[in-house]
Amino acid sequence: MVSAVEHTGSKSVAAWGAVLSMALCVAMLIASEFMPVSLLTPMAEGLGATEGQTGQAISISGLFAVAASMFITTAAGRLNRKWVLVAMTAFMLLSLVLVAAAPNFAVLMIGRAMLGICIGGFWALATAVIMRLVPISDVPRALALIYGGQAIAAAFAAPIGSYLGGMFGWRAVFWALVPIVAVNLIWHLVSLPSLPARRRQDFRTMFDLLTRPYFLRGLFAAMLSWGSAYTMLTYLRPFLEQVTGVDVTTLSVLLLVLGCAGFVGTWAAGRFLSDNVAPLLKMPALVMGACTLGLLTMGGSVFAAGLFLAVWGAMNTAISVIWMTWMSQNADDAPEAAGSLMVAAIQSSILLGAVVGGLLLDGMTITATFTGSIVLAGLAIALIGTGRHLLKPA
Repeated sequence: MVSAVEHTGSKSVAAWGAVLSMALCVAMLIASEFMPVSLLTPMAEGLGATEGQTGQAISISGLFAVAASMFITTAAGRLNRKWVLVAMTAFMLLSLVLVAAAPNFAVLMIGRAMLGICIGGFWALATAVIMRLVPISDVPRALALIYGGQAIAAAFAAPIGSYLGGMFGWRAVFWALVPIVAVNLIWHLVSLPSLPARRRQDFRTMFDLLTRPYFLRGLFAAMLSWGSAYTMLTYLRPFLEQVTGVDVTTLSVLLLVLGCAGFVGTWAAGRFLSDNVAPLLKMPALVMGACTLGLLTMGGSVFAAGLFLAVWGAMNTAISVIWMTWMSQNADDAPEAAGSLMVAAIQSSILLGAVVGGLLLDGMTITATFTGSIVLAGLAIALIGTGRHLLKPA
């Protein structure tokens, strides 16, 4: 595959400013998408809703992200991809304003739905755009910067959000993100080069991928793995408050431990991942499921909770590297279509996790929510097995 990097004479110009702008956009997307995790309790109180209902603010963004990831490349048609990315970032900006100013639960959900469109659209296009911004040999380094933005947001957004939310209120946290996204929007306009559409996306390519048994099994396994993770993560704050008995300060520290461990997970996955990805596919569900079980049995101890969250957090970032590597190796003939399907699968799993977890929390207890997460992890492990039947035939 040839990278469509802009040329000046005979020299390729790597648009690293644009890559960094996209990395900041990723950080803001992750921070915006999962900020309700650290602010679930005060948001529920402020909007007169239950914690389970407020958790659906994450599921609604996942629902619209699924739709956007499947349709964005087709709906955008021949539009210049630069302006599609600019539009997605503008949607995020408007979403944050609506959420911060939401007078009721309905407006909150509208704002989160708009964020979902931005998430699905951005991720569906991100890898293809990166391949056009830098020479093909620099693509791994550029993608590492993108995942770096994700790791930074995972490390600092939740603890800072919970801390500032405790001091100034949850609305102030969302308002604080608005000027950062506004700067990011301007940065896009300045740094992104013109990216004319190459060709119209065809749904037939996606359908062809879904007829491949190994790829379809992999999609379901990835969904179960992420579904298990977000059934637990979405409702982590109620667990730490009710079972571990933490205050806002301790909660912020534990969330910081979870997030910082993500840097270790990203580094380890990139360092030790080889061409033989099959044995690693079940690791995320196995390790994260075991940590969730550990929290259920020993989560009353702050030290034990911190230890399990550190291990869980490391695997929470490694999961993306592992499964995206699987995708690149087993759908290398249709990477854009595969990327859209993977984004849809991941966002569907986040939707699944938030919905199932919220129903279990409101209908039963937080213990039932975490048990549901463990069950989903077990199903993922059973489906993956050795991982060999998730690989394309040699």
